[in-house]
Amino acid sequence: MEAELQKKKVWEDYELSGKISGQLEELKNEVLIWEEIKSNIQGLEGLLKGGELEEDDLEFVQEQYEDLRGQIDKIEMELKFSGPYDRGGAIVTFQAGAGGTDAQDWTEMLLRMYLKYAEKQGWETKILEKVNGAEAGIKNATIKMTGKLVYGRMKSESGVHRLVRLSPFNADNLRQTSFAMVEVLPIIDNLKNKIEIKQDDLRVDTFRSSGAGGQSVNTTDSAVRITHLPTGLVATCQNERSQLRNKEQALSILQGRLIKLMEEERVREIDELRGERKAVEWGSQIRSYVLHPYKMVKDHRTNKQTTAVEKVLEGEVGLIKN
Repeated sequence: MEAELQKKKVWEDYELSGKISGQLEELKNEVLIWEEIKSNIQGLEGLLKGGELEEDDLEFVQEQYEDLRGQIDKIEMELKFSGPYDRGGAIVTFQAGAGGTDAQDWTEMLLRMYLKYAEKQGWETKILEKVNGAEAGIKNATIKMTGKLVYGRMKSESGVHRLVRLSPFNADNLRQTSFAMVEVLPIIDNLKNKIEIKQDDLRVDTFRSSGAGGQSVNTTDSAVRITHLPTGLVATCQNERSQLRNKEQALSILQGRLIKLMEEERVREIDELRGERKAVEWGSQIRSYVLHPYKMVKDHRTNKQTTAVEKVLEGEVGLIKN
């Protein structure tokens, strides 16, 4: 990468040079972390081999050892994210399901939860599309997340999320069950991983934006919807001021959807060879969030659960993740 950055031609493409510089910085930081851990281990070994230690020194060595063990566990866990897109960013879409206004409110709560989670991870986020509900909440939204291991950490969040609570939207304050769908797609930055999409396979529609972006957005047909005709997959973006930028973002989302579709087809073929059939239904939630009559978040895939519902909804998603 350093050799690549020495080439003048690379710096003529600002976006490409920025990506290479960012990846190089990330790799250098990884190497630096391992080198610092190795140096600290050697320092502790030197202390232990240096002769008999006082009790305070032994306590110091023990504390340092536990700290190093924690650091190693963390970076060893990161090494498990070895998928072709795990180290890159993600496009995350939210769709309100069954439950009316409660479901739309729940969808907005999920959007806020993941924005908080991204902030805690040090990731950058950008809202690409957001359609508000008639009374409260949102009907759907799409956000872009960039940072270290975003797709690797977020891909397990794909699926139906179920909320049980006392509804703030009915007069009797009855218990209500709401559903929202979260879809996580990889951002395909590497050209060799991109799927070639024929222009003849695309239908591009433009329309007036209903999202944020200012008066100039809402008075022009800047929003873009792209339909991939062979598969019927659709990608929309409307929060950029420029129609061209909206089209670029929509194409990026479509790339992610096509990649995910290919991976799902591959898994389906393997399951069929094994004789396994798994129903994928709207009601087959991956996780339940219960606020009444008790408090609990439970992941139905791992059976991991916690009573700290408020912390999870404030972005502490790691409390319930694998």
